[in-house]
Amino acid sequence: MDAAPPELLSARPAELRRWRREDADALHRAVSKSREHLAPWMPWAAGQGPRETEEYLGRCDEEWESGRAYSYALTVDGAVLGSCGLMRRIGPGGLEIGYWLHPAWTGRGLVTRSVGALVAAARALPGVDHLAVRHDEANSASGAVPRRLGFTEISRGPTEGGPTAPGENGVEVVWRLDLAPTP
Repeated sequence: MDAAPPELLSARPAELRRWRREDADALHRAVSKSREHLAPWMPWAAGQGPRETEEYLGRCDEEWESGRAYSYALTVDGAVLGSCGLMRRIGPGGLEIGYWLHPAWTGRGLVTRSVGALVAAARALPGVDHLAVRHDEANSASGAVPRRLGFTEISRGPTEGGPTAPGENGVEVVWRLDLAPTP
């Protein structure tokens, strides 16, 4: 890809920075301490050990370099509290946004501000005309983020293949934000 978003984004008081391989210990600690909070919604969280963390960070590098995804550590004062990113998996012109946060930091607007920073970064990328967020209907906290940022719910229906994590009810909600063309 010719264009990529900045490797560092501000979402005060949070900062988003491109994942680095040396983040393995901090990421593993954040996932381990968040496992009970994440596992109902994210099937990968239950089995995320040191090896899986190293593999994930390797994929982050490959995906960034190829332009398939841009994954960030969500940090406050340098401490890794979660992750968010932009992924090219919804077809031409679109980027999907994903996110998670350590449960001790929820309810402070950090994810909403972080996703807002991702929206701003995506607006500057050539060829990107819309963004999407997908989540299980039972995960109301994930749904609150796109609602706050002006996304429009465009569909609600059975998840292909059914629920993949114990907290899910198998109804996928999809939100979309159309980006105005840059002058």
